[in-house]
Amino acid sequence: MTDEKTMTEAEWREKLGDERYHILREGGTERAFTGKLNGEKRDGTYFCAACGSELFESADKYDSGSGWPSFTAPATDDAVEEVRDTSHGMVRTEARCASCGGHLGHVFPDGPPPTGLRYCMNSASLDFEPDEDDAD
Repeated sequence: MTDEKTMTEAEWREKLGDERYHILREGGTERAFTGKLNGEKRDGTYFCAACGSELFESADKYDSGSGWPSFTAPATDDAVEEVRDTSHGMVRTEARCASCGGHLGHVFPDGPPPTGLRYCMNSASLDFEPDEDDAD
């Protein structure tokens, strides 16, 4: 098993494929309303597509209308790293996988209670595993 912290960019590209590599390793963004997980309604858990770390629970997912899967909070306090992002002439908060550093999306202060936050994630940065009773 390869340690994600020591993988070369060539190894990442081979593991992830073009779209996921662009998003997770280069900070890219998928087009709104195109990601396969935006409309996912089943109960389950969302994992980092790069390293498999648990990131979000379906109980914290909501339809923000933004076109990307949105969550009010990460699964645990240390699952997601928040980093100041000043790219594209804006000041935003980037969300990264705390385990491998993969770019997930951004965090905005316009979410619903109880946190008031919107973790706006790229579908391609996530893998979803439905709960056993909701796997069909």
